[in-house]
Amino acid sequence: MDNLYNSVCQKCSELITKSYSTSFTLGIRMFHKNIRKPIFGIYGFVRLADEIVDTYKGDDRNTLLEEFRMETFLAISRGVSLNPVLHTFQQVVNQYQIDHAHIHAFLDSMEMDLDTVSHDEPSYKKYIFGSAEVIGLMCLRVFVRNDDELYLRLEPSAKYLGSAFQKVNFLRDFKSDFKERGRIYFPEVDFHHFSEADKIKIEAEIKAEFDHAREGIRNLPPCCRFGVYSAYKYYLKLFDKIKRRPISTLLSERIRVPNGEKLLVLTKSAVRLQLGIL
Repeated sequence: MDNLYNSVCQKCSELITKSYSTSFTLGIRMFHKNIRKPIFGIYGFVRLADEIVDTYKGDDRNTLLEEFRMETFLAISRGVSLNPVLHTFQQVVNQYQIDHAHIHAFLDSMEMDLDTVSHDEPSYKKYIFGSAEVIGLMCLRVFVRNDDELYLRLEPSAKYLGSAFQKVNFLRDFKSDFKERGRIYFPEVDFHHFSEADKIKIEAEIKAEFDHAREGIRNLPPCCRFGVYSAYKYYLKLFDKIKRRPISTLLSERIRVPNGEKLLVLTKSAVRLQLGIL
C-alpha cells in the first residue's frame, strides 16, 4: 500500500484513541514523535476488541471476536489489511517483532469477558496477563526499538505496571462492571458483601505492583520515560482518590481525575524528570 493509505489508516487509530481516552492521548503526546504512531496503532487495535465485548449487544459476539482474531493474524501474515486499524496494527507487530503469543493472550482475555462473570485465582491471573500485562509488553517492544536485552531487563516492570493500571481500572469501573455487566474480576471476593477489608487488601496488592514498576520506569529510554512516568503518576492520583472513597461511592459513581488535576500531574512529572527524581 502507498504512503497515503498508510497515513489514512494511522489517522484512524489516532482518532479512535483521541475519541475514547483523553488521558491516554495526553500520555502518548508525551512520547518522542517517532514512537507516537505505533502506540496509537496498539491502542486502536485494543479498542476495537473492547468494543466487541463491552459495547456490542448482538448474540453473535463470539463469532465476531473469532473473526476479528482471524482477520488480525491474516493482516499480520499478509502485511496489509483493508481494515484501517488492523492495517496499522500489523505494521507495528511486524516492525517491532511483537510476540504473536501476546496478541493471542489479549484476545483470549477478551473472549473471557464474553462469558465469564467471576474469576478464581488462576483465571484472574490469566485475565490480567492477557488484558493488561501484554499491552505493556507490546508497548515496551516499541519503546526499546527491538533491543532484546533491554526488553528482557524491563519486562517484569512493564508487566507490574500494566497489572496495576488494570486493577485500578477495576475499582474505578466497579459500578459498570458489576452492576451493569455482572462481572466480578477480583477472586474470592463477594461483591454483594464487599467490605472495607476486601478493598484494603486489593489496594495493598496494587500498591506493591506500582512500587515494583517504578524502578523499571527509571530505566526506560528517554524517548518514552516522560510519557510512561506521567501515566504512572496519573494512575497514582486516581488510585489515591479511590483509596479515600468509601465502597458506597464506588457503587454509585465512576471516580475521575479532573482535567485541571491531570495538567498539574503532567507539570509536576516534567519537573521531577528534569530534576532526576523519578
